[in-house]
Amino acid sequence: MAASQSFEVVIAGAGLGGLCAALSLRQRALRVTVAEAAPQLGEIGAGIQTAPNASRILMGLGLRPQLERIRTEPQDQVRRRWADGSIIAQLPLGQRVADEYGAPYWHYHRADLHKVLLDACLDPEGPGPVVQIATGAQIVDVDRRDPNRPAVVAADGRRFTGDVVVGADGIRSAVREASGFEDTLVFSGEMAYRALIPGDLISADPATRFLADRFHSTIWYGPDKHLVHYMIRGGDYLNVVAIVPCSETIEREWSGPATAADLAAEYTDWDDRVPTMLAKAKDEDVSLWAMFRRRRDPAWVDGRVALLGDACHAMLPYQAQGASQAMEDAAVLAEELGQVTREGIDAALVRYVHRRAKHAGMVQDASLRNMHFYHLPDGPEQRERDAKLRGFNGESDVSYDWLWNGSPLADPDNESIHYQFAR
Repeated sequence: MAASQSFEVVIAGAGLGGLCAALSLRQRALRVTVAEAAPQLGEIGAGIQTAPNASRILMGLGLRPQLERIRTEPQDQVRRRWADGSIIAQLPLGQRVADEYGAPYWHYHRADLHKVLLDACLDPEGPGPVVQIATGAQIVDVDRRDPNRPAVVAADGRRFTGDVVVGADGIRSAVREASGFEDTLVFSGEMAYRALIPGDLISADPATRFLADRFHSTIWYGPDKHLVHYMIRGGDYLNVVAIVPCSETIEREWSGPATAADLAAEYTDWDDRVPTMLAKAKDEDVSLWAMFRRRRDPAWVDGRVALLGDACHAMLPYQAQGASQAMEDAAVLAEELGQVTREGIDAALVRYVHRRAKHAGMVQDASLRNMHFYHLPDGPEQRERDAKLRGFNGESDVSYDWLWNGSPLADPDNESIHYQFAR
């Protein structure tokens, strides 16, 4: 039986979604090769939030002990007004979320979470065949001359052939483009500053010390821009995502360098604590990114080529669900492929899309609507929004109960469901 189960899957992209897929497939006894364009493995960027739906997937992979060592747990979700910092609403997180949803709301440094997944993929003592990872493999083509054995081709000529190819290579997916999927890329008109601020600088300043005294997940709302920040690595850093109207240069180049002064200058007319906080970032820890998304499109599979994560449903960050939805994709894809032999692959991929495309598409749509919802000018519509936020049952069209509850798996034999998060 093991031999018939153990067909081969090639994954393009060793980001969080790709590695979660690789580990999930490995634990279903499939042989996995991951082809990554970067010359060295690692995750760029800074912080990431995992709501209970993502935590449940990660813990179902047996990673709870490793995650507990790297996580930071926010105790509250705080919504603030841009002009004076007044609190619109506050929702308890921490133990309440674990009790209600059976899995926690945690923050991580992306590099730490990436390493946990990578180590589990490569652990010789783990269940299933050890994942093979090739670096410096910039994908330039997909060869489907043998429809049952597609291959991705790297710029240096290496070929990676499997029974299934998975494009988990991000919003500008080479697998997507080479396979002829429709171009669904849309520019949002906005850009995001991403920054890390040393926690000791936050603690040392009386104006910002409140951010270190109790860990929060905070969103500030203002006209045409907003700001998100939360602690990671146990308070070593404050992670910041600041979204503002995009410049022509960043739209054209997709990303670029920035300084702490540039970042702080975007918020000079906000509550004084905001530019004070942002100016503490180190210039080498500040970057600038154009905000693109993909139009909702349920075409995720063509033959034995499947897309996952940002390659098929890249969304704006207004639900903090981009990586979480990719992890859900990974879990469902592995569940479908893990229960078939080679003869059942095509049907399994169809079921994967059927189970995931509508759900991820709803999150895409809600994230897009939140762009307007977050950036309202002061006035009647803004006051109506703030009143809605005080209820804290969700944003736009999706509730937290819908987003965070349950499991995407048909057979949720999931370790986190049985855990007690007692303190």
